[in-house]
Amino acid sequence: MTSTTAFWLAGRQVTGEDTFDVTSPWDGRLVGTVGVPTDAQVEEAVAAAHAVLDEFAATPAHVRAAALDHVGKRLTERTEEIAQLISAENGKPVKWARGEVGRAVSVFRFAAEGGPPLQRRRGPAPGHRRRRPGPPRPHPPLPQGRRPRHRAVNFPLNLCAHKVAPAIAAGVPIILKPAPATPLSGLILGELLAETELPAGSWSILPVANDKMPALVQDERLPVISFTGSEKVGYAIMDSVPRKHCTLELGGNGAAVVLADWASDEDLDWAANRIATFSNYQGGQSCISVQRVIADASVYDRLLPRIVAAVEAQVTGDPSDPKTDVGPLVSEDAAKRVESWVDEAVEAGAALLTGGKRDGASYAPTVLADVPADATIACEEVFGPVLTVQKVDGEAAAFAAVNSSKYGLQAGVFTHDLQVAFRAHRALEVGGVVIGDVPSYRADQMPYGGAKQSGVGREGVRYAMDDYTYERVLVLTGLAL
Repeated sequence: MTSTTAFWLAGRQVTGEDTFDVTSPWDGRLVGTVGVPTDAQVEEAVAAAHAVLDEFAATPAHVRAAALDHVGKRLTERTEEIAQLISAENGKPVKWARGEVGRAVSVFRFAAEGGPPLQRRRGPAPGHRRRRPGPPRPHPPLPQGRRPRHRAVNFPLNLCAHKVAPAIAAGVPIILKPAPATPLSGLILGELLAETELPAGSWSILPVANDKMPALVQDERLPVISFTGSEKVGYAIMDSVPRKHCTLELGGNGAAVVLADWASDEDLDWAANRIATFSNYQGGQSCISVQRVIADASVYDRLLPRIVAAVEAQVTGDPSDPKTDVGPLVSEDAAKRVESWVDEAVEAGAALLTGGKRDGASYAPTVLADVPADATIACEEVFGPVLTVQKVDGEAAAFAAVNSSKYGLQAGVFTHDLQVAFRAHRALEVGGVVIGDVPSYRADQMPYGGAKQSGVGREGVRYAMDDYTYERVLVLTGLAL
C-alpha cells in the first residue's frame, strides 16, 4: 500500500481530506498518492505568506543564501533518486531527468549568489563554460516583495526551481502550485526547504486542483502571478487579474533555420543530428524544442534525408532505460492530441516521412514535409515529438517564415556568417536567437522568455527577482553635509 505524500503548508508537512494518484505515463503504475489541501488550508497558507512579508524581507541575505545553497547541495546528493522520480511521474528518459536535476542545482546556486534587485549587475554571459563565481556577499534588506505562483508539467523540478529560488533570494514569500500530473518533484523541494532556517510562512507548496485556482489567483494578498503553461490558461489568468503583475511563459513552435552557407557534409550532419535530438528530447515536450525546420533550397535536398535518418535513430522506449532518447508523453490524452494533429496534416496533403504512429501515451518521432500553412500543426505548439520541414529561397524568406508564427520564443539559425547572425538577431521576432545551433538552448541565469503570444516577462534568476520586487526611491532633503 502506497503512503500518501503530504504537502507543505507554511513550512510544515500536512495532509488534507482528499487525495489523488500519480501514475506513470509509460506503464500506468502507481508512482505516488498526494494529499489535496482543503479550502481552509489554502487560506491558512495565503494568510501566513501575507503575515510573514515584512519579516521575510528583513531576513539577513546570508540566511537566505545559506538556505538556497543548502537546497542546491541536497539536490546534488539526491540526484539519482530525484531523477528516477521525475522519470516515473513525467515519462522523461532518465538521462534527461538527470540533466534537469543538474540544472535545478544551478538555479539555486545562482540564486544564492544573486545580489539584490537594486544592484544592476548581471550574471555571467550564457555559455557552456564559465568560471565559478565567488562566495555570496551580504546585501542590505530588499524592498517589499510579492508572491508568485506556478504550474508546469514538462520540467516538474527545474521550472519550480525557477519560481522558488528567485523568490527566496529576494525575500519574497511564495505559494507554489505544482502541475497535477507531476506534483511529486515539486514536493521534493519542500523536504529540502524544511531543512533550512527560513521563517515559517515564507513558502508553501500546495497541489491545489485546477478548478480551485480562480479564487487563489484573484486573491488580493497575492499580487504577482508567475505562470508557465498553455497560452489559453495563461491569458485567462491575465484577463482575470488585470491589476496584478503577471509573468507568463506560454510556449512556442521553435524554428531551426538552415541557410545556404551551412552547406558542407559536416555542417549538414551536425544540423540534422542536433535537429533530431532536440525535436524529440523530453518527448518534444519543451517550449523550445525544434518544431519547424526552415531550410534554404540550396541545401534542402541534402539535409532532409539526413534529418529523417537521424530522427529514426532516436531510441524510443522505457524512460528508465539509460539508452532511451524518447519516452512517452505525459499522458495518453496528450499523445492522442498529437496523433490527431498529424493525421489532420496528412489528410490535408502533408508528406509523412517517418513516424506517425501512437502506442498508448507514446508517439513515434515524426517528420512531415509539405505541411499546409493553415494546418493546426503548422500554427500551434505541438508539444510532442513531431517535426515539420519546409523549403525557402534565401535568407529573407527564411526569416519571414520564422516570423509568420503567432509565437516568438526562440529560434536557431545555422550560419557561419557573422553579418547574417546580427541580421537574424535584428529581424527575428523572438526572445532569443541561437546561432549555429537549434533554438533548444537555455542557460538558467539568462533572460528567458518570448515575444507575441509566447508570453510576457522573463525568467532567469536575476530577472525573476526583478519581477518579484519593485524599486523604491529614497530622497533625502534638508541635510547639512
